[in-house]
Amino acid sequence: MNEIFRLVETPRPCSYLAREIASFEVRAVAALTAAEYSELLASGYRRFGWQIFRPACPACAACRSLRVLVSEFKPGLSERRILRKNATIRAELHPLFASREIVDLYNCYQRFMCAHRGWSLQQCDREAYVDAFLTGAVSHGRQWLYFDGSQLIGVALMDEVPDAISLVYCFYHPDWRPRSPGTFSILNQILYAQATNRKYAYLGYWIHDCQSMKYKIRFRPHEILREYPPDGEQPIWERSTAELSGAPADRP
Repeated sequence: MNEIFRLVETPRPCSYLAREIASFEVRAVAALTAAEYSELLASGYRRFGWQIFRPACPACAACRSLRVLVSEFKPGLSERRILRKNATIRAELHPLFASREIVDLYNCYQRFMCAHRGWSLQQCDREAYVDAFLTGAVSHGRQWLYFDGSQLIGVALMDEVPDAISLVYCFYHPDWRPRSPGTFSILNQILYAQATNRKYAYLGYWIHDCQSMKYKIRFRPHEILREYPPDGEQPIWERSTAELSGAPADRP
């Protein structure tokens, strides 16, 4: 692993839970092997561009790493309905690259989420997009491009190692939203993991009291990381109980 630096952020207000204080352990990694990356994923780390990170919050453990057990996954009734609603969507898997069309779509999505969800507005040019998403340990990165006819309507960034995939980030055109593009993209990637004989699909952090992160619990069977282990300690993943895995109603 080519690690440039490692630090723990200064505590700051949490972006997900208003009353909590958050901090991340951040590792700047220029390159790492598939085996090293697999170990990091199993220990609760995520990759976003050159940053590999996981929660290191001083007094909160609400962010829980969640991974789907791919071989046992079967789409439920609502998930099959979403797949049917998106039957005309073409999904293409590509290496990572940035085009004007992709950057324009990202900016469109950010403007929509600013108005719809109150996100702070983020807009970028191609150089800033490349720096944020396409730097660091990108040898493991791929991207799904979603088309409705000839129009690019969605992008999903995904990392893969021999035993797993990690869902990094997804954005889409607001006109696609009525057909549940976020859920569709997760299903598409889990089904890809099944077809390629992966064991796990890492969905990132599940937060029970945060609506924008709570939906991940619907994808089951899944395991949740008990705690973030120190270097050298084996991570302990626990299969969710029936109560924990109960599926709420679909989001719009």
